[in-house]
Amino acid sequence: MRDDPRLLGVPLAVGGQADQRGVVATCNYEARRFGIHSAMPTSQALRRCPQLIVVSPNMEKYREASRQILAIYREYTDAVEPLSLDEAYLDVSHASHFKGSATLIAQEIRARIAATVGIIASAGVAPNKFLAKIASDWNKPDGLFVILPEQVDAFVAALPVARLFGVGKVTAAKLHALGIQTCHDLLDWPLPELMRQFGKLGNSLYHLCRGIDRREVISSSERKSVSVEETYSVDLADLAACQAELPSLFASLQTRMRRAQAENSIQKLYIKIRFADFHKTTVECRGNRLDQAVFAELLETGYLRASQPVRLLGLGTRLAEVQPGHQLSLFAES
Repeated sequence: MRDDPRLLGVPLAVGGQADQRGVVATCNYEARRFGIHSAMPTSQALRRCPQLIVVSPNMEKYREASRQILAIYREYTDAVEPLSLDEAYLDVSHASHFKGSATLIAQEIRARIAATVGIIASAGVAPNKFLAKIASDWNKPDGLFVILPEQVDAFVAALPVARLFGVGKVTAAKLHALGIQTCHDLLDWPLPELMRQFGKLGNSLYHLCRGIDRREVISSSERKSVSVEETYSVDLADLAACQAELPSLFASLQTRMRRAQAENSIQKLYIKIRFADFHKTTVECRGNRLDQAVFAELLETGYLRASQPVRLLGLGTRLAEVQPGHQLSLFAES
């Protein structure tokens, strides 16, 4: 929409083509009015909105915009925790800009993103990550919502339980069956009973319904895996057809590993297969370097578990944890 004004105001999705089993990666708000959302098959999206325009992804363009946005964030604080290409947590508790006003910082960041990157950005300002995330979604697509510390109790009490972290459709249905619609309803439930009903999630529910989230903004995260995968427009008929796709996937994985500078951190190799009936299997083994022959063996093992046409193949590596550096002595030991 930014780069082609003809796309302004029309239903638009980014994703794969319908005749190639594509799915929607994202869509604009005009498309969302038809019930279209990410991960929906493109064919289904087009049935809901025949006039939908579908464009192919351009990852390099998105990465460049992401780099520009992150650079703006880091001018205000070093405590930036990216969640994706277009979303991040910022801790501005110790920021000097605007005498530490998070609201004014958010206003300026949004204005700079619009002026520099050419896109709109929503922001949420709140005392913790849970509430900031909720607030950032409150006035989308182009808004700012602030939850002051003294407003937390009233805001959270009215919040539907379906908005809480970890609550999906199944958990929401269970909560509703217990007569719990809002966080205010949850306040009457003691922690032991919530733990009995929901396991570990019960502890999270107990704290979140009170607006409590003690997670810190983590400015760096350790990569745990690198992978590539391909969904095929026509199912791969047999093992030989799958093996024929292996060199291309292996080359893509090599490229991604180099980009991630992860070649020296490999701990395991694995392959993922999704069969025509959508059944999925994963096979892995220990290994400290990329080896196409090993992937071929894993592929054969996985394929023989079902021996049916394949719609998706993926190759990946699991990475070793980075060990903290050891402090060397300045003096020789006697």
